[in-house]
Amino acid sequence: MSAAQLRIDWCTLEAARFACERWHYSASIPMPPLVRIGVWEDTRFIGVVLFSRGASPHLLSRYGLQQHEGCELTRVALTTHRTPVSRIVAIAIKFLRGRAPGLRLIVSFADPNAGHHGGIYQAGGWLYCGTSAGKVDWIGPDGKFYLNRQTSVSGRVRQFGKVTKVFKRADCTPVEMAPKHRYLMPLDADMRASVLPLVQPYPKKTIIHTRAKDQAAESPSALGGETPTRTLQLQDRPEATGTVTAK
Repeated sequence: MSAAQLRIDWCTLEAARFACERWHYSASIPMPPLVRIGVWEDTRFIGVVLFSRGASPHLLSRYGLQQHEGCELTRVALTTHRTPVSRIVAIAIKFLRGRAPGLRLIVSFADPNAGHHGGIYQAGGWLYCGTSAGKVDWIGPDGKFYLNRQTSVSGRVRQFGKVTKVFKRADCTPVEMAPKHRYLMPLDADMRASVLPLVQPYPKKTIIHTRAKDQAAESPSALGGETPTRTLQLQDRPEATGTVTAK
């Protein structure tokens, strides 16, 4: 079978939300601001790779970096495809670095609670640096699973600049969650030398409590299938930027 022709480029928020809600186990898009990189294979839209500041304001401080010097890889949301995920991520990072030359470090997490141990990061040569702290999530009165930030003591949270009504934690059942695996991708020699003392052996896959949803094969026909419609066209695209195409 011949290799697929891969294209990496900016995508719209609508396209990113579509991919995350259908092809990522969380079924959600991260909080903005986001860097949204779309992925096409043989002209078919197959998903997104998203970068952001991350949920924690202290994500980079432990590495002696300012907020603008690094980011978190927060979503890899893909439908069926032929190109290895590690290759897609590597090309997306190359694309990102070309537009943000000041970046020095990318952080990402693999969630064992969803059956993930970081296989795509291991295949891509990322550095494993232990785990995050454990945390508590919640089962709501409706029987559904909610992240800690999707509930509150008061029953209200601020999301996307708006106050949203959520379940009160007193009405929910707490669920102790295992720590997430932490992976680092240093982007220069000095940064790599700085984090090397933190490196640990790669973990093996251990399913603790899976909450991954069925990511059945599907193509985004609602967005035009193999010929992307307006929602997948590049909007607000910076000048002097172009696609990265790889075979």
